[in-house]
Formats: sequence, C-alpha cells, structure tokens
Amino acid sequence: MTLPRTPSFRLDGRRALVTGASSGIGLGCAVALAEAGADVTCVARRDGPLNEAVQAMRAEGWQARAQAADVTDPEALDALFARPFDVVVNAAGMARHAPAMDTDPADFDAVMSVNLRAAYFLSQRAARTLRDAGRGGSIVHVSSQMGHVGGLDRAVYCASKHGVEGMVKAMAMEWGPLGIRINTVCPTFIRTPLTESTFQDPGKRAWLEQKIKLGRVGRVEDVMGAVLYLASDASALVTGSALMVDGGWTAG
Repeated sequence: MTLPRTPSFRLDGRRALVTGASSGIGLGCAVALAEAGADVTCVARRDGPLNEAVQAMRAEGWQARAQAADVTDPEALDALFARPFDVVVNAAGMARHAPAMDTDPADFDAVMSVNLRAAYFLSQRAARTLRDAGRGGSIVHVSSQMGHVGGLDRAVYCASKHGVEGMVKAMAMEWGPLGIRINTVCPTFIRTPLTESTFQDPGKRAWLEQKIKLGRVGRVEDVMGAVLYLASDASALVTGSALMVDGGWTAG
C-alpha cells in the first residue's frame, strides 16, 4: 500500500517578494517565507525600518534583501518585477476611519490608492512576469475580515477590502490556466505597533474580544502560518479563496 504524503510547506529555491515588510503583519509574512527557505525581497517605503528588519532576518541566517519602493507608483512596480517571483505577498495597506457622512475625498483616494489600486497593478505585474517566464506561482493579498462584513466608521476601508476580494476571484479565473494562484488572508484585529492605541482603550478592547469568538485579539504570528500555507505547495489546489484568520468574527 502506498500512503499519501503531505505536500511540503518549504520554499527552498524560490524567490519571494513581500510588500509592507518593515513592520507588523508584513514583517511577519517576510519572516514566515524566509524561515521556510525562500529568498525574500522585502519592500516598504521607509528605508530605515526596512533595513533594520532585513538585517535582523539575515542575522538569523535567512536570505533577505531590502528594496525601498512606493507600491502606488507604476514605475516602481515595473522595477520590482524586472524578474519573476515565485511568491508575492502584498501586505501594504492603510486606513483612515471616519463616519461615512464625513469622508473626505482625499482620504477616500488615499485608501483606495494603496489598498485596491496598488494591489491590482502589483498583481498584474506579478502575473505578467510569471506568464512570460512560462511559470506558475502564488500571489497572496493580506485583506481583512472587513472585506466580508461592515464596520462602524470603516466604509472606505471596507469598500477597499471588498474590492480586493472581488478582484482576486476574477483574477483567479483568468490566471488559473497559467498555473498562477491568487488568494487572500483575512485577519481580524491584529496587535501591532500601529494598532496598539486601539487595544489600550478598555472599552474597545472589551468590544473586540466579545466579537472575536475565540476571546482574544490577534497576534502577527496568527497570520504567518496562513500566509505560508497559501504560498506553498500545501495549497496547490487553492485559488480565488479567502482564508479567514478572524477568530470566528465573521461566523456569526
């Protein structure tokens, strides 16, 4: 009897690119891929934190390099994708929360530019280079549970993430025959330096823990395994999907 074997989560010999990689979820994604053996290009706008993150990764013996770039700039995207990447993880994102009646057009445009427009054209560049090289690959977007539900004062953010979810489904249909997979990871509220002020508010913290069925807020580590799964051969038949990492928020 021949027993089946679990497909590998290893990424040895593969080139990976992670945006938003200088801190928070993006840094966690970069670490997850590097730990699994990938040669990771870490992308962010700020040189200082990005270089510090890459130096720390190299100190662990992992393959990592820094590339400062603004993902909203089409020319910067062209430069990033001069060669194909086997794995692309887009963790760049932003939020400007306000009641929908008070939304400023400049804030709307800023959020959409990063969360949806940049995600779209980053995916396009990644897929083009894989197609031209005659190779398959995996594209993963860090979306949000708010791409599946609504949230108070989050109309713009929700619109951007719902847009990403629809975009990914359509791209998966087009690119599946090329062996190019594209998926999203949808976290709940994750504790990072940028979100720390939310968790310091006892009222907000209690509300979050009540909404999250597992009773605790998320950690960066909670997202890392999900991203590695979608990047690796373990998810070879998964495309056009959203992997919820929300502690049960959207279940009820």
